[in-house]
Amino acid sequence: MDTWGVAEVDLNADLGEGETLLPSDLAVLDCVTSANLSCGFHAGNPGAIQASLDAALERGVAIGAHVSYRDRQGFGRRAMEVPAPQLRADIIEQYRFLAAMATASGGSVAYVKPHGALYNRMGVDEAVAAVVVESVKECGVRQLVAQAGTAIAGLAAAAGLDVVGEAFADRGYLGDGRLVPRHEPDALVTDPRVVAQRALSLVTRGGIEAVDGSWVAVACQTLCVHGDTPSASASARETRAALEAAGVTVRSFAGSV
Repeated sequence: MDTWGVAEVDLNADLGEGETLLPSDLAVLDCVTSANLSCGFHAGNPGAIQASLDAALERGVAIGAHVSYRDRQGFGRRAMEVPAPQLRADIIEQYRFLAAMATASGGSVAYVKPHGALYNRMGVDEAVAAVVVESVKECGVRQLVAQAGTAIAGLAAAAGLDVVGEAFADRGYLGDGRLVPRHEPDALVTDPRVVAQRALSLVTRGGIEAVDGSWVAVACQTLCVHGDTPSASASARETRAALEAAGVTVRSFAGSV
């Protein structure tokens, strides 16, 4: 994996989560360099996912499998206890679904980024993290996106995966580096200009101010702008513009597609 400095970063967004591809999704794709596409377990449908995939490929945006617990009712954000063999099978099924779609469209899936509750759980639960790592290796993927500094990073690196550390310009941070739970105040940052300034802080200062006013050091290679927020397209546009104005190169960690 490349050695990244403050001079470059990837921008990613979670997409393919609606019932159709919206103009706002296209606006986000015009700004990001990597797209985490739903694989159907938490949201989206084959038509919307295919449309998102095609739009990403047209723009040279790298594709990642946004795998989840099987939880459409809770948008993949509910804590679930899934036996290890079933979780492994579910992750592989989702990857293969998206990979087949990408291959048919002349592209490929470059990385895996778990979604929601699974993403959070693998950061603190080594047993779940081990299943995720095993599953990603079984898929033949080398790159795994995970929250910077969490438990899965060491396990994945030891297994030979390239761990891509992720930070969130549009989410609040607690003083210990965890994200503010979504049901609590200050969990989401919706002002596009504030999101852009937070992104600059993460990339050029190596950290961000937590909700309690303390400083949290965060080493990241990719920044996420959530695609399911009303201000997603404006936040992506403001963030990209602010980074480039500061001399930061924005490119995908996965390379060209």
